[in-house]
Amino acid sequence: MTKSKILIVDDDHKIVDLVRLYLERDGYRVFVAYDGLRALELARQKRPDLIVLDLLLPEVDGLDVCRILQNESRVPIIMLTAKTTEADKLIGLDLGADDYVTKPFSPRELVARVRAVLRRVGEKAPQGPPEICLADLVINRRRHEVQVRGQVVDLTPTEFRLLEVLAAEPGRAFTRLELLDRVFGYDFEGFERTVDVHVKNLRKKIEPDPKRPTYVKTVYGVGYKFSED
Repeated sequence: MTKSKILIVDDDHKIVDLVRLYLERDGYRVFVAYDGLRALELARQKRPDLIVLDLLLPEVDGLDVCRILQNESRVPIIMLTAKTTEADKLIGLDLGADDYVTKPFSPRELVARVRAVLRRVGEKAPQGPPEICLADLVINRRRHEVQVRGQVVDLTPTEFRLLEVLAAEPGRAFTRLELLDRVFGYDFEGFERTVDVHVKNLRKKIEPDPKRPTYVKTVYGVGYKFSED
């Protein structure tokens, strides 16, 4: 079985060495970069299966690295941040990152997060029809592809799973906690606001007018649902 490739990006050599040790023990192939420019080079050369990315980097900032890579590929990203406010944590998610870990962190926790994100990316399509077709939106579960009005839309693995869960049961109102469970899994210790950020990003990509959503509707006081219309 081919080992998953992980790129670690942080200017703190001690953190990089420690994380690399734990990931290699867990069976991953690991590449490392200590600045944003090198991170972009390695991401393009090695095509990692996942990137662990610090926010504060020399040369090119971590947020810019995230923004650039999200425009070039669908590689999942776990952000590392020393900031602790909810707004700070959500910045990376708003750019399309799949998860975040706050410093200081347990290397075991980070490895668990890596496993969880890779598991979501590699999950086989659930039982049911290979395609979900609703109005102008087509979700191909086998190809992990979404088309809106005949155009392929690039979604992150988390955005795809979120859309898939909602669209599989049109009209059903999901609470944010239910979506955290369905999309992230029990091992994700996130907060409900995370769901709002991913919904906002999803709407930007699939809705004709994100401010007046056609597909993903807000159920006030509850959460979200996929429109039955």
